[in-house]
Amino acid sequence: MHKVYENAAAALEGVLFDGMSIASGGFGLCGIPENLIEGIRDAGVKDLTIASNNAGVDGFGIGVLLENKQVRKMISSYVGENAEFMRQYLSGELELEFNPQGTLAERMRAGGAGIPGFYTKTGVGTVIAEGKEHKDFVGETYILETGIVTDLSIVKAWQGDRAGNLIFRKTARNFNPPAATCGKICIAEVEELLPVGSLDPDKIHTPGIYVHRIFEGDHEKRIEQRTVREG
Repeated sequence: MHKVYENAAAALEGVLFDGMSIASGGFGLCGIPENLIEGIRDAGVKDLTIASNNAGVDGFGIGVLLENKQVRKMISSYVGENAEFMRQYLSGELELEFNPQGTLAERMRAGGAGIPGFYTKTGVGTVIAEGKEHKDFVGETYILETGIVTDLSIVKAWQGDRAGNLIFRKTARNFNPPAATCGKICIAEVEELLPVGSLDPDKIHTPGIYVHRIFEGDHEKRIEQRTVREG
């Protein structure tokens, strides 16, 4: 199966449509699939539902899709650092389904594993639990959360091979692996694309069976918040 594409635009060709759902990897500005996000922006698709730990920042990451009014709904955990997100949400232009971070990661993992739902204690007694089924186990109350399955997954890895096997670095491993599995189609961008057999099998985080398309991209190295001492 041919998986290697020249760039984001080529990898996204024939995949995008209005109203689709997308799972996006990354944690803050670490490990976000920035080339694919820009490719989605350039394609102009709209009314998107995006499941992502965060909503990017103004002018970068998912923030560029928000600025272009392409997102209808966000399924997220952390939505700070983005003034346009705040403006759209408070004005009623953007729908938000708020999730604790661990719950969101597990919803993605569950969807990728074919698990339709699971019970968790996280969120019990808060607004997160409103409208959700409650059930007691061994004297403790849990709420039912549903697995996430999306039309498309977009992820960014440190290294990948031509078969789609992926290795993530450090914090980028928080959400990219579960996001990769829960999309009906998964597209990965990598910092370094290697021949098959180059990666140590024991170090692969996402097996190539989950990845349908892959390309090597150019990436920025941004710092979300810089704090320094006076000299």
